[in-house]
Amino acid sequence: MSPFLRKVRTASGATAVQIVDKSGGKYRIVKHLGSAHTDAELAALMRTGYDELNPDQETLDLGIDHEPDPGRALVQAQRSQLLVDVIRAAYDRLGFDVVADEAFFQLVLARLVEPTSKADSIRVIDELGINPAHRNTFTKALKRCGRDDYRDQIAKACFTHSVNTSGLSLLLYDVTTLYFEAEKEDSYRRVGYSKERRVDPQIVVGVLVDRAGFPLEIHAFEGDKAETHTIVPVIKAFQQRHNVADMVVVADAGMLSALNLDKLNEAGLRFIVGSRQTKAPKDLANHFHWHGTHHEDGTTVDTITMRKTAPNPYRTVTRAEPIWHPDEDADQWRAVWQYRRKRALRDQQTLNQQRNRAIAIIEGESRPKNARFVTTKGAKKAFDETGYDRAMRLVGWKGYVTNIPADIMSAGEVVSSYHDLWRVEQSFRMSKNDLAARPIFHRTRDAIEAHLTIVFTALAVARYLQEQSGVSLRKLVQALKPLREVTISIGDQALTAQPQIPADTADILKKLDIYG
Repeated sequence: MSPFLRKVRTASGATAVQIVDKSGGKYRIVKHLGSAHTDAELAALMRTGYDELNPDQETLDLGIDHEPDPGRALVQAQRSQLLVDVIRAAYDRLGFDVVADEAFFQLVLARLVEPTSKADSIRVIDELGINPAHRNTFTKALKRCGRDDYRDQIAKACFTHSVNTSGLSLLLYDVTTLYFEAEKEDSYRRVGYSKERRVDPQIVVGVLVDRAGFPLEIHAFEGDKAETHTIVPVIKAFQQRHNVADMVVVADAGMLSALNLDKLNEAGLRFIVGSRQTKAPKDLANHFHWHGTHHEDGTTVDTITMRKTAPNPYRTVTRAEPIWHPDEDADQWRAVWQYRRKRALRDQQTLNQQRNRAIAIIEGESRPKNARFVTTKGAKKAFDETGYDRAMRLVGWKGYVTNIPADIMSAGEVVSSYHDLWRVEQSFRMSKNDLAARPIFHRTRDAIEAHLTIVFTALAVARYLQEQSGVSLRKLVQALKPLREVTISIGDQALTAQPQIPADTADILKKLDIYG
């Protein structure tokens, strides 16, 4: 089939005009002519396309003068220069210009503006009005990314920025999964545990951020790797890269394993890890014995938890809670427990829902594989009243395990430091939603790692822009992208017109220290 013109609606709302052909039921882009934001731009692109498809077509002599009016103003080019300048300024200020690779910058730029595939990044860059790198150049940039270890250079720049701003007194760690649009597994992309219950091949990604949520380290593991086996390699890589020893690592209860805590402690690292509620009855036995089951909102108990052995059965003889000493208590960790009334109400609601579900199963109204508070004796199911009562007694309590002595960090500081973990979740949401880190369409491990380096870099730029401007990346792009610089020709004169900047956008630019 001969090439023809095709109009395609883009995610940004523009209309892309392409010369395509069709073979075997599939479209192939012969040439991308550009993207239009107005009817006039679309008409001009369509005219250009017709001319390219029919270069020798004669025009009818209708007595119309086709010579251009020398006094007529024509639009030569349009650029979202302000948006590009803002992103490039942030990129350079973070020190990422140490990676002297324009194609790599364009891939990061495209992911910040409109996350899409590597091939479609050409369209995104073209829509901004700047000359995109060739597709082959982008492919070579991905190869250079691994060969020249761009991630190491970006990570070192992130480290410097964090030291100069938030500091490294507290590091937050968590993991997520990124899935692939692939039918088969391999040694790297594997089906594993998914909170979203997906059965696609995936990889496990561990991210280390500072207490402001700024990314410092990103690592990928096989899709079936247990979360508890990821934290130590990431922390050790961070230590080796930056020669850092004195820091506090915060992670959720998913990282709580005796082996992990022992390794972190042996490495000279201090940690705060969420505890599992099943430890509460033993950890809080002394408190419950002397204070009963009624608790004031905010009640905090600073005590100990046993690493592997059972606690001393005589610990309730004295009213005072035991004090953890790192040099003396080799079989214990410090444990801080706090009761919050708001959490108790939420826990009670959850337990009651679980209770209703268990009763429905016992009465035959529902037949799931398993459920909490359902016990089976032979063929008969019964409600676990003892387990339900025990769980209700523990509502509202949240525990934290640490190897930081009380004279260095108070119980309140332990709790507040752990609650900074929401910043990791925020960074994950940004990478998954705003930067569309998944699904991943790459197949080889090197290409996947290069993709993660681009996402890591874009996440750092996004966090910086958000912190400086006070608005989300999405709102920033929506505000700046339509402000287009226009080059107009009148005869042999070329004029560049700057966009009029609204007052609220000017305030954002002032915070970013762009253009005064």
